[in-house]
Amino acid sequence: MSPPFNVPGGAPRAAPPSAPAFPPSAPARASSSVVTAPERSSAPAATDGPPARPPINPFLANDPNAKAKRLARALVSDIVAYYPQKREEGARDGTLKQLFREEIKKSYEEYVEQIGREFAETTTHFQDALNDVLAGGKKLF
Repeated sequence: MSPPFNVPGGAPRAAPPSAPAFPPSAPARASSSVVTAPERSSAPAATDGPPARPPINPFLANDPNAKAKRLARALVSDIVAYYPQKREEGARDGTLKQLFREEIKKSYEEYVEQIGREFAETTTHFQDALNDVLAGGKKLF
């Protein structure tokens, strides 16, 4: 392997001149044995109107429906990720319900544990996730 600044078929050349890797530091202050942090004002900054709110991350939303939908889809997506061939077979043969009975039961139990039985039984989020993710958009569940 040749040095990094060799020109093919020619003699080695020096590295091109470049700026220093770091800019020169600021002039030093009068020597002091104590290093202090910059002073901060305790008064609030003057703004026009209410303070700006950070954008809401949809994954941290407090909406229980959004959380339940996200959880349901995650649980069903895990089933699909762990058993891709089984899913293909079930979709091809029309046996998804039978093939995934145990996995669906375990995932639903986890879903109920995390969001509560009443909420789980009064919404269709888990069923929707099964249809969208496991059944590929078909209404099988």
